Amino acid sequence: MRHYEIVFIVHPDQSEQVPAMIERYRTIVTARKGKIHRLEDWGRRQLAYLIQKVHKAHYVLMNIECDQETLKELDYAFKFSDAILRHLTIRMDGPVSESSPMMQQKERDDSVAGPIDKADANEGNEVSAENLEVSEEDAGLSVSEETEETKETVESEVTSNTTT
Repeated sequence: MRHYEIVFIVHPDQSEQVPAMIERYRTIVTARKGKIHRLEDWGRRQLAYLIQKVHKAHYVLMNIECDQETLKELDYAFKFSDAILRHLTIRMDGPVSESSPMMQQKERDDSVAGPIDKADANEGNEVSAENLEVSEEDAGLSVSEETEETKETVESEVTSNTTT
């Protein structure tokens, strides 16, 4: 039996069907005495270019060991499934069971984005109320003086417009 790496991309409207699809493909492989060395659900990701007017799709990676007939059956299932946008099968020299770079990145992101302490998040961004308050002296005018000046300006404009 040979080793293969298969990546298939599922239409985003069918994302909730992905676990059932994975189970169906797993059954195809294991029913013919094949082995699945690695199975990774990468989730919904941005496509590099539009495929069938879709910007995002659900990615799945499988590393399997199977015979030629099983591979043909999988390929047939991929081709005639409307939910599968694209698939790629690559023959490998041996079994691959360690995490892919995509999953390693996802694991790193998940571990780094752990719970954040609110005190740490606000550190350095604190603005005291003392800094926000502006006294009348700093503003140059009191509120009452400013409103009186505004009233006088409006009254003078109204009288000049009515006389013309």
